[in-house]
Order: sequence, then C-alpha cells, then structure tokens
Amino acid sequence: MRCDKKHMLLYAVTDRTWIGKQTLYQQVEAALKGGVTCVQLREKSLDNAAFLQEAIDIRTLCRAYEIPFIVNDNLEIAIACEADGIHVGQEDINASDVRRRVGKSMILGVSVHTVEEACRAVQDGADYLGLGAVFSTATKTNASRMSNKILRQICSSVEIPTVAIGGINRDNLLNLSGSGVNGVALVSAIFSSENIEETCRELRTLSEKIVDL
Repeated sequence: MRCDKKHMLLYAVTDRTWIGKQTLYQQVEAALKGGVTCVQLREKSLDNAAFLQEAIDIRTLCRAYEIPFIVNDNLEIAIACEADGIHVGQEDINASDVRRRVGKSMILGVSVHTVEEACRAVQDGADYLGLGAVFSTATKTNASRMSNKILRQICSSVEIPTVAIGGINRDNLLNLSGSGVNGVALVSAIFSSENIEETCRELRTLSEKIVDL
C-alpha cells in the first residue's frame, strides 16, 4: 500500500490504557467504523508472541476496511505480521536502517521535532512525518512542545505527507488550521471515549476543516 496524504487525515494510535468494556480489537473496529484513515498499533507491555498475534488480528481488520496498518517501533513484529508500515522515533532504530531492511515494500513514518530532523528523515526514505508534540500531552510526558512556527516551517520544507500529534482533541484541533499538516494523530481523544465510533465521526469532520484535500 502506498502512503497518501489522505491517510493522515484521522490517524489513530492505540493505547492499552483505555481498554475496559471493549477489547483493543473492538476499540479499533469502532474507530474504523467512525472513519479513521490509518491505524498505528503501539504496544509497550506485551510479550512478542502476544504482540504478534494482536498485530495479525488488527492488520486483518484494517485490511477489511482498506486502511493502512502501521506498527510502532518494533520492526521485527511489523515484518512478521506483514504490516503496511512501521513508525519510528528519533530514539528508535535509525530510519535509513529501516528502509534498507524493508526496501520500498513498507510505509515508513518518522517522528520529527525540527526542520533538520524532517529533512534528514526524508533523505533516509521516510514516506510521512509525525510532527509534535503540538500541544501538551499526558501520553508522552517527556515530549517537548512544538511551536506553531516550527510546525509550519516543517510542513513547508518537505513534500511528503505530515501528521500532527500530541495532546490533540476536539477542543483544540481547529487551532491547527493553516499549519500545512495533512491531518492529526490521536490517542486518548479516540480511545478514552465511551463512544469511539461517534467520536471519530466528529473528529474526522473537524480534521477535514483544517486540511486542503
């Protein structure tokens, strides 16, 4: 699957913290029904066997909806489950090494915080960039806030799709209007909701207002 800017519109990043009445699989399915355009599986606590099985199950679900399925950080799991892509941060495996491992067959997303990091990621073969944290976030307490100026500079400096992440919710999403991002990546704003499907419909409508489709 090729990476397209439309995949960035409403990008869901999973978080096991919010599992309760529903399983993670059920939460992701509700998000897909609500209109998310990409799903990233982020797991920090499962062992490899459980992680792989979960990845296979959610990959199958995403393919039924024809939505890209991305694995966060774990390249071996991404390859083993035949994910559509892998997303890495600045402290994870080097993006150029990832590209050498997977060739052109897999979408490569890279988290960046400066124009310099963005340009290097593009050179290393990134297909899209995650930009943030654009607002204060409880998901990553060590993430520094990205100014609107830097956000705009990065978007104008690269030709690949970009997605804003970090502390985004229905109350502040429209503040990203005019920044140049192709969409928003959300964690708790989606998965902490009691009605994920309806919340995603609302968030997608808001996201469509900030991007040039």
